[in-house]
Amino acid sequence: MTDAIITPKSGRSRRVARWVRGGGASTLIFFIPLLVSFGLFSWWPILRSLLLSLQRTNFLTSEWVGLDNFARVLQDPLLLTAVWNTVWFSVLAFAIGFPVPVLLAVFIAELRRGRKIASVLVYLPVIFPPVVAVLLWKAFFDPSSQGVFNSVLSWFNLGPVAWLNDGDLAMPSIVLQATWASFGTATIIYLATLMSIQTELYDAAEADGAGAFRRFWHITLPQMRTVLLVMLLLQVIGTFQVFTEPYIMTNGGPENRTVTILMLIYRYAFISGDYGRATALSILLALVLSALSAVYLSVTRRWSTS
Repeated sequence: MTDAIITPKSGRSRRVARWVRGGGASTLIFFIPLLVSFGLFSWWPILRSLLLSLQRTNFLTSEWVGLDNFARVLQDPLLLTAVWNTVWFSVLAFAIGFPVPVLLAVFIAELRRGRKIASVLVYLPVIFPPVVAVLLWKAFFDPSSQGVFNSVLSWFNLGPVAWLNDGDLAMPSIVLQATWASFGTATIIYLATLMSIQTELYDAAEADGAGAFRRFWHITLPQMRTVLLVMLLLQVIGTFQVFTEPYIMTNGGPENRTVTILMLIYRYAFISGDYGRATALSILLALVLSALSAVYLSVTRRWSTS
């Protein structure tokens, strides 16, 4: 009877001692500061934003308004404009910015010499500070005949073009700059994926008479499928949160043609001083992106594993 009582305790003691000797205690000690820091700087602001979204506050005075902030956001006529502009930016960024890194990675992978130099040159735009890169391109888009792009057009007796001052060209111009500034990271990721593909697959396909396009379609793309799906999701999330480029290059103009959702949040918070409404729109954006991510992951799960 005594053995039946002592044995479980001694078994648990041995498991605890084994866990401590295996480094479990030291791992926990190092993990606690990380957990506290993550909770303090990540989860606490999220919980705090939930409270702010239910208040009308400028951080000096606060008034509990419940869901009124969400109602005022949804009633703002500029919201639909910002949503459309953000979606339009995402579509253009997908059409321009998604295939370019893939094609560049394939091209660099095929190089016999100069692969390292090409990789450095491709990644170079990422090194530029974002604000510096945007201001540089803003000078390129100078609508006068002295602008870089208009000077090039003048060689062909074209232009000048009012790039950022034209409602139809402003958003594509911003997408062009954003693509240039960010495609280097995606290219390096795709290049690393390509380097991990077994060369025997290409050798066998080439021996069967498969051309470059067939090898790309039947070998390269299937091997890169998981990475492509993840990068696409990250791009959608990133483009829906675009702010720096339109804010610096056009400040939402002309005629609000480049106002994005994050720019609208900025205007609520730092121009109108209505932090409750800004937080409410932020939460709505987070919920939409979470729903899109969940649907996307559910739909693509079979494609990524098949």
